[in-house]
Amino acid sequence: MHRRGVGLAAFDRQEQSNKSFANLSSALSQSQVDHLHSQLNQFRSALAHFASAHRDSIKNDPSFRHAFQQMCSSIGVDPLAGPRKGGWWAELFGLSDWQYELGVQIVDICVSTREGNGGMIEMSELLRLVTKLRGIDGNMITEDDIFQSIKTLQPLGAGYQVVDIGGRKMVRSVVKEMDEDQTAVLVLAREGGGRIVEDQLIQQKKWTRDRACNVLENMLLRDGLCWLDAQDEHSGRAYWLPSAMQWEF
Repeated sequence: MHRRGVGLAAFDRQEQSNKSFANLSSALSQSQVDHLHSQLNQFRSALAHFASAHRDSIKNDPSFRHAFQQMCSSIGVDPLAGPRKGGWWAELFGLSDWQYELGVQIVDICVSTREGNGGMIEMSELLRLVTKLRGIDGNMITEDDIFQSIKTLQPLGAGYQVVDIGGRKMVRSVVKEMDEDQTAVLVLAREGGGRIVEDQLIQQKKWTRDRACNVLENMLLRDGLCWLDAQDEHSGRAYWLPSAMQWEF
């Protein structure tokens, strides 16, 4: 009686089968990759055609531009990140220069106001200043445009980021992040038009006086996030946070 599958011949057949399965798997994977590339190229061509056909509307109509950005986001395309420098905006309809120009103006405003607000400015205030700076063209700028431009500033490593503080959008232009105590102070100060005193933190946040004093003093002296009114008519000592003040157009 002979046992099947014994010896070098059987081993060679097994090895050949393994190689065949490996080659088949590799061929299937490559086919899937090629199919995916084909689909991406078709999508890219369709997006390029749409952007070209609606170039003027995307540039000049904020609502249309926002809708286009939302469409790109919903299908996982970042208009600011493309295979070549400048991303999809530059490749498809030459909007990159406009986006970077807006980014430069945002930096100009953030830097020029940093001494007063410590590097934290409310989105609505930034939009107001950008609109004023751009004059007639400023009427076409939206918060979404500012958000997209701030994304182009992230490679600078300067800390430019949109953050949510108490349900409101703030633009941070410094690397240092606010801790939980500072965030609580900012939220509470906004309710008082930017003004806050130690007693508010003690009564409403149940903090000790030392904690309230240390947080406010650090925000004043270390971080430059607030001003001190040492002759406040109500408490004698009040802190004002410019980033929490209400500004009028």
